[in-house]
Amino acid sequence: MTHHNYKPKPDDRSDNVEKLQSMVQDTLQNMEKANETMEFSHGEQKEKIKEKNKRREEAVRGMRQEIKDEAQHNNLH
Repeated sequence: MTHHNYKPKPDDRSDNVEKLQSMVQDTLQNMEKANETMEFSHGEQKEKIKEKNKRREEAVRGMRQEIKDEAQHNNLH
């Protein structure tokens, strides 16, 4: 059995806020596109888009909370 000396990478959180903000922007843009698509949709397809956007809204709320947490963490260090 070979043992390797793997060292974990240091916890670099310096760009987490930027990454999260970018993810929020991407998600919001996807929601806008979906809303535009929904104008030309009906029935089951429209309902699926509504449900997906609802999940996206929840994800955005979570990401925004994580941004606050990261910003707080960065201010403490």
